Amino acid sequence: METITRAQKKDIKLLGKFVEVYCEAKHHGAGRAAVDLPAELEARLLCPECASLLEYAISKRLNCPLEAEKPTCKQCRIHCYDKPRREKVREIMSYAGRRLVMRGRLDYLWHYFC
Repeated sequence: METITRAQKKDIKLLGKFVEVYCEAKHHGAGRAAVDLPAELEARLLCPECASLLEYAISKRLNCPLEAEKPTCKQCRIHCYDKPRREKVREIMSYAGRRLVMRGRLDYLWHYFC
């Protein structure tokens, strides 16, 4: 069994929350089902499209070649995601980041600006 680092766990948890907020707002009633996250993190309710994107993002995060010096994805010199998915994740992060900050989650400001 693969060990997940604390940083990976934090990033996956954040990704899951952002995708869930986006999916809730944009895909209401689109046959959402629980998607289990690794490392005993809380499951997220997502539509099939968002679930597949989240699974892709998690697999890329777990296999990041720059784990020791992991920068934020938008500042990374190696882009793991293919172009369409990178644009979709950028859209999700922008949308959900603003919504979470407006709901009072000021701790997400760090991720929004970095």
